[in-house]
Amino acid sequence: MSVQSRVLWDDRDGPLPPLLLLLTVVTGLVDAASFLRLGHVFVANMTGNVVFLGFAIAGAKELSIRASAFALGTFLLGGVAGGRVAVRFATHRGRLLGAALALQIVAVVAAVVVAAVAGRPDQGAARYALIVLLAFAMGVQNATVRRLAVSDLTTTVLTMTLTGIAADSTIAGGGDSKLGRRSLAVIAMFVGALVGALLVLHVDVAAPLAAAAGILVVVAVATRAVSRTPAAWAVTSKTRP
Repeated sequence: MSVQSRVLWDDRDGPLPPLLLLLTVVTGLVDAASFLRLGHVFVANMTGNVVFLGFAIAGAKELSIRASAFALGTFLLGGVAGGRVAVRFATHRGRLLGAALALQIVAVVAAVVVAAVAGRPDQGAARYALIVLLAFAMGVQNATVRRLAVSDLTTTVLTMTLTGIAADSTIAGGGDSKLGRRSLAVIAMFVGALVGALLVLHVDVAAPLAAAAGILVVVAVATRAVSRTPAAWAVTSKTRP
């Protein structure tokens, strides 16, 4: 297998890298929707919410203590749900991803319905329903990806990815920056955010959420297909971090 091929498919992780890149696009889509239409709150990037919560408590305008707290709390609940799924399917990475995607799809599709039928999805109960559903879905995703432990593909956080590109580069004296996979992760997040923003600004908030749901369904179908036959990449131990 060539070096280029191993960027997306290798013996250890099989088809997981391209699937996780698609989930990274989902992150960009849902965070674009939440930040631009739900009151400057993230549903995937919890580092941002912790910072926003501090700003809001200090009295910063256009930031909501309640929105950030709701996002953080339901993200943690999603993490618990994802952790339980990971325990249930601890020995098969493909089935683990498939089960987690089922939970995530239900939550995101419910968010699409709320956004589509609510007269003002950016206000009142509809706003918080969207935050709760999306943050829960991304908590499930984060917990699942953490257990899958695919190198340089966290799907929601790029800080360490960008640090790795710089710190492991030949300029910094490193020997392996893994530029290919890391760059693809950055591009995937950027594309998701760009498309999500365009859909929010020129269509409505339901559009990027529908796009995210569609990608999740594609990933779920692909995961089911590649998990039908035994493969070394799918089998892991219960001790995988």
